[in-house]
Amino acid sequence: METTHSPRDLHKICATIHTLSKMDVRMIDQEGNSVVNLVNLYLPKIIHTGNEDYNRINYVLHQNHHHTYHYYVNSFGLEYIATGIWKQGQFNGSIVVGPFISSTSVMEFIRTTITKNQLPISQRAQLESFYKSLPIIPSQENEALGEILVTLCQQGFLKATRVTGEIVKPVINKEQINAKITENKHLIEQRYELEKKIMDAITKGDKKAVMEYNQEADDLLDFSNRIPESPIRSAKNISLVLNTLCRTAAEKGGVHPIYLHHLSEKFAILIERAPNLNKLNTLGKLMANEYCDLVHEFSTSAYHPIVKKAVDYIQFNLETPLTLNQIADAIHVNPTHLSRKFKEETGKTPIEYIHHKRIEAAKLYLYRGNQTITDIAFLVGFNDVNYFTRVFKKITGVTPTQYMKK
Repeated sequence: METTHSPRDLHKICATIHTLSKMDVRMIDQEGNSVVNLVNLYLPKIIHTGNEDYNRINYVLHQNHHHTYHYYVNSFGLEYIATGIWKQGQFNGSIVVGPFISSTSVMEFIRTTITKNQLPISQRAQLESFYKSLPIIPSQENEALGEILVTLCQQGFLKATRVTGEIVKPVINKEQINAKITENKHLIEQRYELEKKIMDAITKGDKKAVMEYNQEADDLLDFSNRIPESPIRSAKNISLVLNTLCRTAAEKGGVHPIYLHHLSEKFAILIERAPNLNKLNTLGKLMANEYCDLVHEFSTSAYHPIVKKAVDYIQFNLETPLTLNQIADAIHVNPTHLSRKFKEETGKTPIEYIHHKRIEAAKLYLYRGNQTITDIAFLVGFNDVNYFTRVFKKITGVTPTQYMKK
């Protein structure tokens, strides 16, 4: 028996699922348009499918009975749970929860997705951040989510009333308060000194130092009692501040803002979704390490502004044809001057640098072993497979075929 909900009830169902699951929830009309959007995460343009996914979800739900929920996976491996909205026997759209992923091997999943869909290498950092920020929902949990959706949409939504007990006021002891103030002053000074050390290490890309300081930070940076009645909220607030500090430190270390944006957005979402203090503690350490990795891989702080611009241009256009004259023209500098300056500061000519970056990208595809060497050569920006093979062997010491076998 179907239950007819008002628009307000349907919106409340969406809001309830969104609040509890920390996942994106949308209400979709019959034409596949999103009429309610409760979202924290926006799809990168390169994998955005418009209304295509919602139309497919609606079609399946429309063909089945009222008590059905649909587990849907699109071509990019994004997973959704949805159930239909019915009114007087007519299908009126659906409520869709997701995207999420059910695989715990996130990096392997990303590699597979990039290879399968032949996505541009220059978009890899954005895609990695996006997929890492997705919630991982095992099959047992997404089944439970589907059942809850069906129950709320088909059995009725009851408005609950909250009641509370009497609040017991604590007894104030002035001596204890004064002692606590003195203790806190010393602890705060220690915390700020350790925080400064961690940020300095991130700016330098010194992962070893970051890991050592993280061990000291376990007790010293515990802020969960800042809001006693809500320790998780308190810890999340501090984690969000830490995310901002890490981003600033990495920017000071010479990382381009586009890389910082994706990583910062990923951790902001993961922090809000963290279910407990242990998870937040783990995220804090992971956050410092990943920002440190970002500095190590993408920092251009030691470079002259001209070289810095050239490196950034190469990173963002790696899969397209690149020449010295093209790069020089794009950053408005003389090609000869650029080549000389680039060689002085990186130890490589611009073309040698491009080759090294493309070979590193090619290793990602060769690791999967499910594409031909010719396809991989074109994907990473080489238009001649024989030239690709020669460059690959010169840099790695082995041919692409030998690398795949290893």
